[in-house]
Amino acid sequence: MQNITQKWLRIILINLNVVALIGIILRYKIAYSLPFFDQKHLLHSHSNFAFTGWITQTLLILMVEYLFRHGQPQAFKKYVWYLSINLICAYGMLVGFAMQGYGPVSITFSSIAIFILYAFTISYWKDLNRIPTHSVTQKWFKAALVFNILSSIGAFSLTLMMVNHVIHQNWYLASVYFFLHFQYNGWFFFVCMGLITERLLKLKIKASYNLIFRFFLFACLPAYFLSALWLPIPWWIYGIVAIAAFLQVIAWGIFAGTILKNAATVKSFFSKTVRSILLFSALALSIKLLLQLGSVYPPLSKLAFGFRPIVIAYLHLVLLGVISIFLLGYLLSGNLIRINRMTIVGIFIFIGGIFINE
Repeated sequence: MQNITQKWLRIILINLNVVALIGIILRYKIAYSLPFFDQKHLLHSHSNFAFTGWITQTLLILMVEYLFRHGQPQAFKKYVWYLSINLICAYGMLVGFAMQGYGPVSITFSSIAIFILYAFTISYWKDLNRIPTHSVTQKWFKAALVFNILSSIGAFSLTLMMVNHVIHQNWYLASVYFFLHFQYNGWFFFVCMGLITERLLKLKIKASYNLIFRFFLFACLPAYFLSALWLPIPWWIYGIVAIAAFLQVIAWGIFAGTILKNAATVKSFFSKTVRSILLFSALALSIKLLLQLGSVYPPLSKLAFGFRPIVIAYLHLVLLGVISIFLLGYLLSGNLIRINRMTIVGIFIFIGGIFINE
């Protein structure tokens, strides 16, 4: 099984390098001429491939591996088509968006990718229910799958506006942030929390895992409006949004406190390198949650979401600082990536690049 997993992981690490390369080209084009690529098209290509080819592909692989480790030896054989089609769609979007932006090719591949994840959700949900022992990890995974489907509403709304060339500023931004929120704070985050919770449960570290899950679950839906406080929303919704922002911070505080209380156990399992990497991810998540809490103050929210560099910095803080660094640390902790000097140097250069980029 580990050979199969590592085969897939080699592909997603190549994909991460592709994401980084396009990021370099985008920054190069800010200062120098590169007429072959349209900046806006390349930006769509970069973001869609990062979501589908790097993050989603990695999460799918790790979720399938979870099934394998819990009594389903044919998991990779069963899900190979889902993984393969998602990967093909990722490269289709990479080329399609770069060449034509929102055109027939890119829209076709992005639509197929969404529908294949619908099918994955149905099949995976059934397989999770077949696992004899039920844990909070499975709750995180199921919620993640629901939020992933929910995020597609924003993606389809955005596509319809682009195709019909009918773009209302508020609806456009609302659709973009809807998709991003339920991808970042739903699909990506909930799978990662499920993965790390499983590790802690294996170490027999006791905590209020169900309470932490419920707090984040309740907060996720209303927290969308933290990205859309510029919309005319009723005062009572604003109150729920403020409560959601506080709940996220409280839940993360409980989770982080649990790890600190069991520092000796954590040190015995995670190497110093892995601990350092996961610490960077935890710090980035702490900053992200505090920024969300701060955005409850409307003038600050309008300033942040109306100033493009801050929006880009925030999105990269989550995608790179929280999710990508966590995934690299998680892969190292499970020996799914070989640890050697070059690997460690490469990852810390990557982390340094994220810090400087921010």
